[in-house]
Amino acid sequence: MILDIYKDSLEYSAKDWKTLVILGVISLFSFLLLPAFLITGYNYRVINTAVHGIINGRDPLPGFDDPVDMFVDGVKVVIVQILYLLVPVIIFLVFAIIAAQFDSASSTLMIIGCLITFIVGVAACLMSEMGICHMAYNDGEFSKAFALKEIKEVIDEIGWFECILTYIGLIIIILVISVVITALIGILFIIFGISGALLGADPSGVFVLGGFINSAISMFIVGPYLSIFAARSMGLLYTMQI
Repeated sequence: MILDIYKDSLEYSAKDWKTLVILGVISLFSFLLLPAFLITGYNYRVINTAVHGIINGRDPLPGFDDPVDMFVDGVKVVIVQILYLLVPVIIFLVFAIIAAQFDSASSTLMIIGCLITFIVGVAACLMSEMGICHMAYNDGEFSKAFALKEIKEVIDEIGWFECILTYIGLIIIILVISVVITALIGILFIIFGISGALLGADPSGVFVLGGFINSAISMFIVGPYLSIFAARSMGLLYTMQI
């Protein structure tokens, strides 16, 4: 099941390279904040398509129509993520404050606090992702993202182990793809630079060009591709209980 989800999501994310470039252009202006919400809103559309679809189906990539609606969806998703992540943050701060009061046991308390924060953090991230999927499945009803009993039932039906394994595997795949592509491009231009140096040319220009191309590919292709991949994967995971 998990491998099928990854396979479908990897193929789905590569359906239209123009979409990736458009998302890359939008992300280029994410420092203005508004475009960042548009990207989050687009990924929500990917999730919405997935939770109403099936693995290995013929779902198309969402369009960019109605940007206002896409922006609103993005804001809702960010709010959901922040509220869920507040829980582990508060737990960590509580342990930090308590540890500061006990000099002799501060290290032990912080270790315990970090461990609990990590466990709660993983659960919060999973609940957040499934909450967003649950909201999408229920026609964007915001309160459904916090219907903890219903979301827990969804995860129980799929299996906590399967959900956590899928989530961790998702992170690993994203890291591996990012590192491998960046490394391959970097190695390629290092070879070009060294070859040029052996011929008496200044390799600095080649290295600068390599860095620019690496950044451009990451922003306009790899980044958008992986964000769609992650959104699709979580949406399809949600459908495993339906």
